[in-house]
Amino acid sequence: MINLGFLSPSRIFTVLEQIDRAAPSYSLPREQGVRRVTIVMATVGICLLLIHYMKYSSTLLATLQMASSWLGEKPDYIRAKLQATGFINLISYSWWTFWHIIGYLIIPAIIIRYALKEKLVDFGWRWNETHHHWRGYALLITPILFFIFLVSFRDDFLNHYPFYKLAGRSWFDFLAWEALYLIQFITLEFFFRGFFVQALRPTMGANAIWVMCIPYLMIHFPKLWPEAFGALLFGLFLGILALRSRSIWGGFLVHAGIAISMDVASLIRQNALPSVWWPF
Repeated sequence: MINLGFLSPSRIFTVLEQIDRAAPSYSLPREQGVRRVTIVMATVGICLLLIHYMKYSSTLLATLQMASSWLGEKPDYIRAKLQATGFINLISYSWWTFWHIIGYLIIPAIIIRYALKEKLVDFGWRWNETHHHWRGYALLITPILFFIFLVSFRDDFLNHYPFYKLAGRSWFDFLAWEALYLIQFITLEFFFRGFFVQALRPTMGANAIWVMCIPYLMIHFPKLWPEAFGALLFGLFLGILALRSRSIWGGFLVHAGIAISMDVASLIRQNALPSVWWPF
């Protein structure tokens, strides 16, 4: 059975204290710690700004217009070519995923290698002890899957998911979209539960989890309110589990299970599951 005592406030404080007492919490002297916090928080701010303003389809459109002008063509030349493929919306989400890769993965990886002078693989990329904490991950995902079932009867849920509205057009559309979506979740988990908390732990201990939770909550503000409301506690528990397991993979699997379940539930309710492999 899953131990629900994990949700007890006293249990949470006990776990946070255990993280604080274990290495590498508070392992850096003050001067190095201040420098590290400055580097990490500046990186987090820059990455979040970059992703927020670059990920939108409007930015892609402006980029395509500039590229068309450089080619000596009309501003909508490249966009028209992409529109003719029938995959312009999927291309737009590819742009969305691309900027998550840049902001959540590439830039932090450069900082880890050249500013922190540490190995990227040590920031959660190994499986490590993930399987030892399967009960915690199961405790997170089980009530959410039940909640997805309940809200899947609501029109606002059906109108919101999947984000890619042509996911039910063909299996190619569905699988391509889910691949882009899941890649984004891998980079997100690395950024918040790998880079963010692991980099701050040597100078802030378990408090790194709380610092991470605030921007993690804020990136959920554009979503439906139940998802945004749950992001704070979700971020807390995933942060704890990431530090205890020393891995991002449990958190990714939870996110993947939730994301795919929401999309599939919405398509089933709309009787819109794909029936063909290729849309044309």
